[in-house]
This record gives sequence, structure tokens and C-alpha cells, in this order.
Amino acid sequence: MSEFLVIPRADHDNLIANAYQARGFTPEEAALGAKLAAEAARHGIRTHHGLKALHLDHLFGSAAGGCVPGAEIEVIPSRFAASERWNANKKLGQAVAYQAIDRAIELAEEFGIGQVAVDNAFHYLWGGGYMIEAAQRGYYAYTNCTAALAEVVPFGGKFPTLGTNPHSWGIPSTDAVGFPIVIDWATSTVAMGRVQSLAREGKSLPEGAAVDADGNPTTDPNKVSALLPFGAHKGYGLSLINEIFGGFIGGSLPTLRSRKDKAPADEKTTPVFYFQVIHPEALSGGNFAKGRSQKDNLRAVLDDILDHGNDNCILPGQFEAQARRKSDEAGGLLFTAAEVAEFNEIARELGLQEWDAASLPAV
Repeated sequence: MSEFLVIPRADHDNLIANAYQARGFTPEEAALGAKLAAEAARHGIRTHHGLKALHLDHLFGSAAGGCVPGAEIEVIPSRFAASERWNANKKLGQAVAYQAIDRAIELAEEFGIGQVAVDNAFHYLWGGGYMIEAAQRGYYAYTNCTAALAEVVPFGGKFPTLGTNPHSWGIPSTDAVGFPIVIDWATSTVAMGRVQSLAREGKSLPEGAAVDADGNPTTDPNKVSALLPFGAHKGYGLSLINEIFGGFIGGSLPTLRSRKDKAPADEKTTPVFYFQVIHPEALSGGNFAKGRSQKDNLRAVLDDILDHGNDNCILPGQFEAQARRKSDEAGGLLFTAAEVAEFNEIARELGLQEWDAASLPAV
């Protein structure tokens, strides 16, 4: 039985871009919002594609004042040549993030390393997408972002005071293994987007991922009140890093983020995010064993890790690369029937033609 229906990318991008423009976003912002959504779907990221993006904007974005269509980025003067500080002025997160990764790459090309810290932002959705972009262009990259809401209970606590707070790394490893290694995960056991996806598909959560309104463990995505950090104290520590970065950049209290109705007038409620890009040459000590090049040395290291009977192990980013290959071979983006039904609800609201699920190719 087929699991996915194939949507031509042009049809997908047209729908998402129209949805953003209907909410007041500029054509450029809408196109970048559609690009990130498409790349998420293309790489099998069901938690952060177009449905999640538009839902997030609906709840906390353009209609709620958390995101301002057409806003301009303000670059704040810095005494550090390889570092930039931006006030995003609540511009669409994806549009800011694509500009930030481009600028960090420019800085890394000049200085060996570049970083961009973004304050007053709107959430940029799938961090891994920007890391793949950098890695495919030959750079090592890292990003973190404070989540839109505090939905995670800290280790040993009982009230959610942390975001799902993702970390994402991209490694230029295509020459070594055939795809960019991408380490990209929320610091909660599952992302809230995963909860929403499981609810849409009528599936259950894994044990130990979430609690209900009474603080009791639940596997029912419809009863989730808060999430738990992965790896107990280790996931908690990694989640805390994002809040610490956010505190240094300008982000404020996690429990008030995206909650303008509960925050004092002089409080900040916007997420923040951070990008760092390193040119591989800036890392090289120039002394690789057996006269290997840097790329050959990376390949040798990875081969050693996956040798010794470990040939069934995977590398981070491998599943995303496989999903991308499957999508490209199918000639479009892959969505479940339930996802197509939700996209058609959006099309109806916009007065656009719906996708005919019965006539779509299936894989």
C-alpha cells in the first residue's frame, strides 16, 4: 500500500507562497518561506514543513503581532570583524535565516569563521535546512534557536520553562560519504511538531516523551500538555544552552516567549537565533597521517568508525539524504493523504484549486 502522494514542487511552492502573501508577506519573504517548507518535505522532515510553518504563523506570527510582514533587518554595529548582530524586527524567520547563513558564509570566506546573532526574531522552523545549505557549499556550520514556546519540563522539575530548543550542525562530507552529515534535533524527546504530526496520522507517542495536564506520562498526542527533555539531565543541559545563548543575545524570559497576552508591556517575547560558519581550511592543522588531504582524512575517520562490524550503523543526515533521493526520483514532494487534506483546507481558504488526491501519483 502506498504511503505518500506526490505533489509537484511548483504546485506546493505556489500554495505556500500564496498563503504567506495573503497574510501580508512580501513575495521575497513568501518565496523563502516556501523554499524552507519544500526542503523540509523533500528531506522527510514531517515536523517542520509547510503545515507547521503556516500553523506557527497563525498562532504567534502575522495575526498575533509576533511576526511583521515586510520588516527590515537592522545590522547593529560590532567591533568584531567576523561577528554581526542583527535586530530582525520580527521579520519572517525563514527569510532572516537564509540571509544570516549567506552572510555567515561570506564572513567565514574572509576570516575563516563567521557568526551572526539575531535578536527580535520569529522562529525559523527547520534548522537543519540551513545547515544542509551551508554544508553543500563546503562549510562547517552550526545554529541554535530558542523555541516559540516554553513547552519542556526541566530535569527534576514539574513546570515547563524551556523550549524544545533545537541544535543543528552541518558537515561538508559529501565527498566523503555522498551526503552532508547533519545533526539536527530538538532537545526534548520529541519535537512538538512531531506530536502534531502523530495526532494528524492517528498514531501514538513513544513512552517517556510527554505528560498530560496533570503531569502524568502520556502517549496520546491529543493529551500532551508538556514535553520531557531527552537523555534526562543531558538533554536538559543542551536545552539550557539555547536559553543561555538567547539571554546573551537579547532573548528574555522563556515562559513569556510568544505570550504577549501574559507579558508586561516592557517585556520581550520574541525568539532569538544564532548562526556560526567555519571554513574547513581554518580548522586544518596541515599534518594528516600518511599524507592524506583534509577530505581524505575525514573519509578515513568515518570509515574507521563504521568498520569493525559497525557497517549497519547510520550517519546523521543519512535518512534525510535517502528521503531526498526518494522525493527527487518521484518527481515531487511526498505527503500523506492526511497532510494533503490539510493543504487542501488552506487552498479552499485562499480560493485556489485543491489538489486532486485521487489523481496524484503514489509511492
